[in-house]
Amino acid sequence: MIVVTGGAGFIGSAIVWKLNSSGNDNIVIVDELGTTDKWKNLVGLKFQEFIHKDDFISAVVDDSIDFPIEAIIHMGANSSTTERDADHLFSNNFLYTRELANYCLSKDIRFIYASSAATYGDGSFGFNDDESRLETLRPLNMYGYSKQLFDLWAKRNNVLNKIVGIKYFNVYGPNEYHKGDMRSVVHKAFEQVRDTGIVRLFKSLNTNYKDGAQMRDFVYVKDAVDMTLHFLEHKDKHGIYNVGSGKARTWIDLVTALFNAVGKPVNIEFIDLPENLREKYQYFTEANLTKIKSAGYNKPLTSLEDGVSDYVKNYLLKNLYLGY
Repeated sequence: MIVVTGGAGFIGSAIVWKLNSSGNDNIVIVDELGTTDKWKNLVGLKFQEFIHKDDFISAVVDDSIDFPIEAIIHMGANSSTTERDADHLFSNNFLYTRELANYCLSKDIRFIYASSAATYGDGSFGFNDDESRLETLRPLNMYGYSKQLFDLWAKRNNVLNKIVGIKYFNVYGPNEYHKGDMRSVVHKAFEQVRDTGIVRLFKSLNTNYKDGAQMRDFVYVKDAVDMTLHFLEHKDKHGIYNVGSGKARTWIDLVTALFNAVGKPVNIEFIDLPENLREKYQYFTEANLTKIKSAGYNKPLTSLEDGVSDYVKNYLLKNLYLGY
């Protein structure tokens, strides 16, 4: 059985969809549904059981899980970069992950977990997933730090040669609809274009970047899933790996692709960067993919234009989810 924590969430449900597409439904989903529309991500998926995340971790701690587990793909986390409750992030993102890791290590179960490009902070020390440089990184928010804490724990305890961490960059695509403010700009901009014909982007406060020329590594969720599942298939590979497109693009590039996908003229308005984001804003991110390529991942990656087009035309305009 493959356990996917956060399996009702964005990347987690996409992982289940991909496993289903490969004929695998021996899956247990671990999550909490709450009051959002996250449950809709599950409707078209095939799995054996759904377990609440609190019940699952209790069973892990008590060693009372009564089914065989081949792998735990741990996507479950509070992924809000603006979350202010540090105690919650420490417990939910670090302690929970540590319990799962220790369980998998004791049972010889494959453990793949979500880290984040947020651990790189402002990028002053680069975006290289070389584990020898982990201690130099300085995340800009508590979410990034909660992910950094586990990466450092794994290194200190000499287990990075037994598990796999995935540093996701800016992932976008279907099944993110429930994420509120944490949705990708593609989804937010789609709604703006649909409702007003205008997309609003943040002005730049960095003289090195013009308004809208801030750059991010945007990676389509289908690529992110393929790169993640590479490590389910290749159990001899371990360590921390970047998952991104490997090519930084501007916000203007992103919304231009969106306008083209919906067949409307480009119409951008620049607005002030909110005060609470000014000290935490990343002006440039770009995944160094040398390591994951050296681990045997060689599939071609989706261009920004093709990814946005697929997302808009095959999902957003049709109001569809992966698996439908």
